[in-house]
Amino acid sequence: MQKNIFKKIESYLDYAVELETNLTAIPAVDPSSGGDGEFEKANYLESELKKLKFDEILRIDAPDKRVKSKVRPNIVARYKGQNSSKTFWIMTHLDIVPPGDLKLWKTDPYKLLREGNKIYGRGTEDNQQGLVASILAVKAMMETGYRPPVDIVLLFIADEEVGEGYGIDYLLKNKNELFGKKDIFLTPDGGNEKGDRIYIAEKGLLWLKFIVIGKQCHASFPHSGINPVTASSKLMCKLEEKLYEKYNAKDKLFNPPISTFVPTKREVAKVSINTIPNQDVFYIDCRINPDYKIDDVVDFAKSIAKEIETETKTKIDINIDSRVDAAPGTHSDAEITRLAINASKEIYNVDAKPVGTGSASVAAYTRRAGFPTIVYAKIDHMAHSPNEYCILDNLIGDGKIMAHMAMNVKP
Repeated sequence: MQKNIFKKIESYLDYAVELETNLTAIPAVDPSSGGDGEFEKANYLESELKKLKFDEILRIDAPDKRVKSKVRPNIVARYKGQNSSKTFWIMTHLDIVPPGDLKLWKTDPYKLLREGNKIYGRGTEDNQQGLVASILAVKAMMETGYRPPVDIVLLFIADEEVGEGYGIDYLLKNKNELFGKKDIFLTPDGGNEKGDRIYIAEKGLLWLKFIVIGKQCHASFPHSGINPVTASSKLMCKLEEKLYEKYNAKDKLFNPPISTFVPTKREVAKVSINTIPNQDVFYIDCRINPDYKIDDVVDFAKSIAKEIETETKTKIDINIDSRVDAAPGTHSDAEITRLAINASKEIYNVDAKPVGTGSASVAAYTRRAGFPTIVYAKIDHMAHSPNEYCILDNLIGDGKIMAHMAMNVKP
C-alpha cells in the first residue's frame, strides 16, 4: 500500500503546480504589512478541498475589523482514520510576507514561473510547499482507499507571519474542543536543504523598539539641541555588547548555541540633512535560549537605556514589538520525532537529527499547549527572499514524508 500511495503522490506533480500557481496569484498579506489578509486565498483553498473526500471541512473565522472581510480564516480538513481517539495534525499557514523591493525580482512575485524543477513566486516555499504537500498526501490515501491508523487533519491557519492572535493561538483559546490529549503535530515550515534537521525546540523571540527622543535644531548649531541619533547609536552598540556579555550560556541543541541580539532596523527621520531630528528609532531582534527569561532581558535592556538616557540627556522609550516566550521542547524520542526520523530515512535517505532553532514558528503555541510538535521540511530557505522558489522534488518528497508518518502513527 505504501508504494501505491507514493506513486500516487508522484503522479500529482501537475496538480501540485496548478495549486501553487493559483495560490501564488492570491496575495494573502497581513494587514499590519499593508495587505488585506487571507480571505480570498482561504476561499479558493476551501473550494479545492471540497472536491476531495474529506470527512469534515470546518471553517473558523477570527474577527478582525482591519480587513475588508472583517475576518481572518482558518480551515480544518479531517480525514478519519481507523481510530479517532487521536489525531495527527499537519499545520501550515495561509499568509505570506510582502514581496519587498520588486526590482530584486526577476518575475512578477504573484505570477508563478516554472523553470525545470523550480517554481518561483512569493509563497511558493513559505508555506505553500508544505500546504500543497499535505493535500497530496491525503489525496493519495483517499484515492487508494487507505485509512490511516488515526485521524489526519490538515490545518490551514491565518496570521503566522505576524502572530497577532488570529491563527492557531485563536483556535487553542476559542476552539479547544478540536484537540485531543493524545494529538501530535507536524509543522512543515522549516528545515534545511538536506532534510536532515528536525526542529524540536525554539528559542524565545523578542523584538524591542527603542524610541530615543532629543531636541530638534539646526545641524550647524548642535549645542542648541540634543542629538538623538548620537544617543541611539551609543545605546545600540552598548546593548549589543552588554546583552551578549550577560546572556552568554550555550545550548548545543541550537545553532548558533548562544542567544543572539541583533540590531536590524532603523526608521528614517523625516528631516533634511542639515537638521538634527527630534527622535531616532531603531529595533533589536533577540533570539533567547530557553534557560533565560524574556522579562529579565527586557529589564536589563531598560537599565542600559537608563544609563544612556542620563549620559545624553535624552528620553528613551522602549516598546515590545513582538514576543514569543520559549515553549517546552518536544522530546527527541517522542513519537512525532521518531516518525519524522524514520520517514526521512526512507524518503530522503538521510539520518535526520533532532535540533533546536532560533526561528520562531507556530509550533511554539502547540508545544506550550502540551502537544508534541516538530517543524520539518526539506527546503532551500527561500522564505522572505526575493525570487522565492520551491523545488518540486522537495514538495513531492515532503508529501511522501507526511504520508509515511501518517501511516505509522500508533493509535
